[in-house]
Amino acid sequence: MIIDARGLSCPQPVVLTKKAMEKADDLIVIVDNAAAEQNVSRLAENQGLAVSVEEKGDGIYLRLTRPADEALGGKVPLLFEPTVLLISSSTLGHGDDELGSVLMRSFMHTLGESDIKPHKVIFMNSGVKLVVRGSDLVDDLRSLEKEGVEILACGTCLGHYGLKDAIEVGRVSNMYEITLALMKSTKVVSI
Repeated sequence: MIIDARGLSCPQPVVLTKKAMEKADDLIVIVDNAAAEQNVSRLAENQGLAVSVEEKGDGIYLRLTRPADEALGGKVPLLFEPTVLLISSSTLGHGDDELGSVLMRSFMHTLGESDIKPHKVIFMNSGVKLVVRGSDLVDDLRSLEKEGVEILACGTCLGHYGLKDAIEVGRVSNMYEITLALMKSTKVVSI
């Protein structure tokens, strides 16, 4: 099966690929940019598919193949993950922004010192400002990342604020991956 996702904006290449993966164990997805390549590759790898990439003159061709596993009927089960922390603002709470910034720094530092850590921390809207150059939280977030906490930043949000090239910690994500992470989580904490 061939999926031509060239010219489509995020998250459409991932959505089309996900639908095709439900019908086929071997498919080719054609995209036209590095972000779409990374997003489709991550989706496939998270679902247990092997990914090979070939750049051609008219696009980036990703071959996705599912290894045969008779016990699972060729499908990889959806595994649930522990807590996901969703941060949708650069400040903690509503009211005074200066106080909110102090509280956010304190929260992140305390989280780093805590014995209980989330599986993932997702930054959206103005929360993405916390993972970029100049943020007071970069060191605390790097420490969390070293302890195995996955840091995801919404690519659309980074683009909106003109910060895509300023990310210092974690990685750029997309709405499909963020939605999947939230839905697979046993608990979402939103601050």
